[in-house]
Amino acid sequence: MLATRVITAVVAAAIFLLAVFLAPPPAWAAFVLIVAWVCCWEWSRIAALARVPAYTFLALSAATGIALWLFYTGGASGAFGHLSLAGFLVAAAFWIVVAPFWLVMHLQPGPAARAVAGWIVIWPTWLAFVVLREASPWILLAVCALVWVADIAAYFAGRRFGHRKLAPRISPGKTWEGVYGALAGVAVYGVVLAAIARAQAVPFTDVFHASGGVPAIVGMLALALISVVGDLFESWMKRGAGMKDSSALLPGHGGLLDRIDALTATLPVAALVLGMVRWH
Repeated sequence: MLATRVITAVVAAAIFLLAVFLAPPPAWAAFVLIVAWVCCWEWSRIAALARVPAYTFLALSAATGIALWLFYTGGASGAFGHLSLAGFLVAAAFWIVVAPFWLVMHLQPGPAARAVAGWIVIWPTWLAFVVLREASPWILLAVCALVWVADIAAYFAGRRFGHRKLAPRISPGKTWEGVYGALAGVAVYGVVLAAIARAQAVPFTDVFHASGGVPAIVGMLALALISVVGDLFESWMKRGAGMKDSSALLPGHGGLLDRIDALTATLPVAALVLGMVRWH
């Protein structure tokens, strides 16, 4: 089982990195569009949609994805930027207000509401993958790495120190100590990025320019907390559908959504914040 997990992780990471650094922008957008549509398929299962509503949801998802890709590749960069901003604002409101409310109140809305939530989860993530990569592949990778650092640090801190459950009805394995470990890991990661940004010109130097990078590191800690919300939200939605994994697509890892659940919350908010910082 461990060998299967490692092989899947290595292959997935290699495909992702090759696409991030080598694919032309239209090809990259198409690549993450395929990922987004597969996530829509997995979400149709999480939303517990009946057969006809599920087919309708997937058809509308495919039409939405194609329309977005054509809009992006059509050359109207200003209009696409405004669309992206609107998507990021909706996503930020969802992850900062709506999703925490559902989690705290242990709400399990009906299939239609869950389906709509799936689009709010998935399509702003596609926009963020495109916009952040367009800003710089290294910026996209740095934001993804923030989530991976938080996840790894939370895992080891939870195993070593964890005893206070974070959300036992949602994800019994997560602890408050794991959250503290994630924040500590991201803080160290932020200090490292700030040191690199001060030492040489890199794509994210301007982000760490103010006050020695302290505001940027605080922002990274906020993103780490949002990543926890993303992880918990998918777990709660799967629990409502009686599912352990979103699918069995990735051997040893479950589904695509199981691997990018924290990214769906973090990437759109990071893209929104980055845009605001650079606009000023």
